[in-house]
Amino acid sequence: MWEDIKSFASTFFVTGDPLIYGADVAIVLTTLAIVFVLTKYKKWGWLWREWLTTVDHKKIGIMYLICSLLMLFRGGVDALLMRMQLTMPNVEFLHSEHYNAIFTTHGTIMILFMAMPMMFALFNIVVPLQIGARDVAYPFLNALSFWLFFFGAMLFNLSFVIGGSAESGWLAYPPLSEKMFSPGVGQDFYIWGIQISGIGSLATGINFLVTILKMRAPGMSLMKMPLFSWSVLSSCITIIYAFPILTVTLALLFIDRFLGAHFFTMDGGGNPMMYVNLIWMWGHPEVYIVVLPAFGIFSEIVATFAKKQVFGYKSMVFAMVIISVLSFFTWVHHFFTMGAGANVNAFFAITTMAIAIPTGVKVFNWLFTMYRGRIQLKQPMLWTIAFIPCFLVGGATGVMLAVAPADYQYHNSYFLIAHFHQVLIGGVVFGYLAGIYYWWPKMFGFKLDERLGKWGFWLWNIGFYVCFMPQYALGFMGMTRRLYTYGWDLGWAPLNMVSTVGAFLMGFGFIFQVWQIAYSIKHGERDTTGDPWNARTLEWSIPSPAPLYNFAVIPQVKERDDWWATKQARANGTADETPAKLEPIHMPKNSGIPFIMSFFWFIAGFGFVWGWTWWIVIGLAGVGISMLVRSFQYDTDYYIPVDEVRRTEASLGRAV
Repeated sequence: MWEDIKSFASTFFVTGDPLIYGADVAIVLTTLAIVFVLTKYKKWGWLWREWLTTVDHKKIGIMYLICSLLMLFRGGVDALLMRMQLTMPNVEFLHSEHYNAIFTTHGTIMILFMAMPMMFALFNIVVPLQIGARDVAYPFLNALSFWLFFFGAMLFNLSFVIGGSAESGWLAYPPLSEKMFSPGVGQDFYIWGIQISGIGSLATGINFLVTILKMRAPGMSLMKMPLFSWSVLSSCITIIYAFPILTVTLALLFIDRFLGAHFFTMDGGGNPMMYVNLIWMWGHPEVYIVVLPAFGIFSEIVATFAKKQVFGYKSMVFAMVIISVLSFFTWVHHFFTMGAGANVNAFFAITTMAIAIPTGVKVFNWLFTMYRGRIQLKQPMLWTIAFIPCFLVGGATGVMLAVAPADYQYHNSYFLIAHFHQVLIGGVVFGYLAGIYYWWPKMFGFKLDERLGKWGFWLWNIGFYVCFMPQYALGFMGMTRRLYTYGWDLGWAPLNMVSTVGAFLMGFGFIFQVWQIAYSIKHGERDTTGDPWNARTLEWSIPSPAPLYNFAVIPQVKERDDWWATKQARANGTADETPAKLEPIHMPKNSGIPFIMSFFWFIAGFGFVWGWTWWIVIGLAGVGISMLVRSFQYDTDYYIPVDEVRRTEASLGRAV
């Protein structure tokens, strides 16, 4: 029996690597610390009532934000481990299988478990407030979306210490991801972690599409809607069409692995190129899914800190819509070297170049907005200005990669690594950090410290260029992707050393940001006005942080940038100051079903990974029962009485 236990443990747990043992210890100690604190301060009930069962979009946004920052740390550590391995030739810091696992988890975490939840955090925190709504269209579904993401991310991250991580790259190309070459459970953790969280992502796309189309304040036509909400609308349309492709693709791969099918195996009549086409039919729109909201963030920030209305509003809207459509016509540029033929390559080269046009329009619009504006260089604006040259370089190198004959030289090289990090860090991460700094007072009621923030800003930006500029040169010198080690004779060592120094500078920048948050909780400047930036859109017309019901009275929108117009009218003495009539406010009740249902999805996913039939049965049965219970719930909402609204508003210093 003892031998059976040891045999099971050696298969179930990852062993033999000091870094893994360190992770085991960190997980155990962190879990014990959380349990100790919650128990000592008797916070279990508070945790359940206020957070685990909440359907408040603002709290859900904060939970998304916390998860995304933790995943940024995890993915960043993976990046530093890879850079340490590549610092010099013949380094033996990581063994080859561990290196493959780390670059697989790094890419997957940064795109699906860092960028997506950071984006959804801003969706939740900003969109209902910006369009004058009291909540999202489907609050229950919103909570379910978060917990599906959370438990999917948990399932994926567990593979690091249980069973072993996937080693087939972040897009899991077959045949490497098939059973023959990835016989362990790591690939199945990958599939089910992404599948469960992907259901939540698709549901979020549907939820916010309906919210924007059906819940805007009276008078807010689509062409009066703020540009961030337009960017969310464009992103959600793309999510709805792209994520089902990912779901089907990974389902087919799992059927290959679990049931012995041959969709993507040559020896059984399948074709791995079918997988490559499918995964990039999702994968390239995914790039625009995460970058479009960043464009909306920059539009809001530039207008606020230049004290001007955005230049070319209509062209900005059309550019975002065009980008969301064209994003589905560029996927083949990821495999120009696969022999698709000159006609196919030419078509996708043209579409790839064409998508740069609406992107360029937006950059010019931001620059024209800043032109002759009274610019304030606060933290959100600093990140916005830093984005522009960074994204221009990324866009220019993207056009270089779009030239199919030239791509034969650049493809699979470190030139490509530098390009997509230039776009995804310079565009997505810089954009979301700008958004977090901008809307932080609205979330928490205080600003983040400027001095520490500028240290983080400069370390991030200097580190970024030191890290990735050498990689363009390394690509031209012949260094290919997915390398575990290399020889001294190739001459790559000096630039790799420089690149690693840059990566650590970015890591120090992140540490300053964590310090900045911790410092600002106690010492940050409090927002007593609800409008610390003198901004333009409706979310700044209510207190910070926003009350449970968002708006005591739903605003009547008369023009674009309606809050700015209201402030101008008040300054001129022409505002309509007639007291609004308060009415009871309809709100959804909290529910524990989203958390419980998502936990059962986790159990089912864990069962599918290990082939444990009873876990699968229990998990799927739990999901079904949760849905059944929800279908018979009728008491799902309540009303906040007028007296309570009046007391809340008075406590926030507002007379209604």
